[in-house]
Order: sequence, then C-alpha cells, then structure tokens
Amino acid sequence: MRIFIGIDLDPEIRGRISRFLEGVQGFAPDARWVRPESLHITLKFIGEQTPERVEAIAERLRRVKGGEFEIRSGGYGFFPTAKAPRVFWIGIHAGPQLAELAGSIDVATAELGIPREDRPYSPHLTLARVGGRSGSPKWRKGDAPNTTFAVLEKRLAAMGEIDFGTMTAREFILYQSQLSPKGSQYTKLQRFSLKA
Repeated sequence: MRIFIGIDLDPEIRGRISRFLEGVQGFAPDARWVRPESLHITLKFIGEQTPERVEAIAERLRRVKGGEFEIRSGGYGFFPTAKAPRVFWIGIHAGPQLAELAGSIDVATAELGIPREDRPYSPHLTLARVGGRSGSPKWRKGDAPNTTFAVLEKRLAAMGEIDFGTMTAREFILYQSQLSPKGSQYTKLQRFSLKA
C-alpha cells in the first residue's frame, strides 16, 4: 500500500479553489492539473508499505499529540522557480503548530524505521505539474527554463492577492494513494483527532 499523512481541506475552501481552477486551467493547457477533490495538505509522504506496517504506523500515529489550529490558503508560486517551473502551487499559512505537527509525525514514523525528512517542512497545495515530473521544490536534473505556465503567471500577476480563506485543522488523516491513468486516487484509512 502506498501511503501518506495529510490534512483534508474544508468543503468551502475546496469549492473556492475548484472555481479558481476552472477559471485558470486554460492559461496552461499543457500542464497536468490536479482534481479539486484530491487536494490535501501533505504532512508526510511515506510510500509503499505492507498492510502490517500500515497498521503499526497507524498505531504509532495515535500517540501523536497536537491541538486544533488555523490554516489559511492563499498566494501562489512555482517550483523550483517561475523561470523553470515544474509545479504550480497555492500557499498554506499557519502558525507554528502545523510545522510542529509535521515534525511530530516525522519523529513518530522514524521510530518505525521510516527515513526522516531531509528538508524543512514547506506546506503547499500542488495545483498543476508539467508532464509527469516530480513535485519536489528542489532543483532536479532536467529542470530548465520553459513557458508552460508563462500565460498563467501573467494573468495571476494582474489579479493581485489570491486568498481562499481560513479553516480550522481538527484532525490529520492516514491516506492510501492508488496510482491510475486519471491521476492518483486517495482513500482515507484512519483519522486522528487534534484536541480543541
């Protein structure tokens, strides 16, 4: 099973992003756009695990402590840069609690032998990718200047501030990711509450 841990979006924010996507997808027709129903805030990608390991991970996640906190989604950018874009993303803004939760999950899963993250936590919502390329923010071999998002970038610059609203994170979720020709399908395996 291919798994990851994340936070789901409130329906209102997902709806606003969905309407935004309908309005801008035509400005980058060669990009591969994410389906709005699959949007989530990734806390940790784990990858392929056996069902027994998935249960051990879930058991360990039940011990992760954290409180509810506010998350605002807005702003945008391109990875690794706007001149050589591979990914178009929306920003995720939260207090220290979001990075602390991601760090606690990283430590908890490391206790089960899952490698720790090698870069600082950088929350975002990926909206589109160039072809089947990696979503990593870091420079990758083969990254080069391209114009896939050039028209989109000009249109967005003319729009001014982009804000999709604020939500309260009340839980985090262990997801299964199944790859398909139409994109990844995500299934919620278990939910873990954050205390009020």
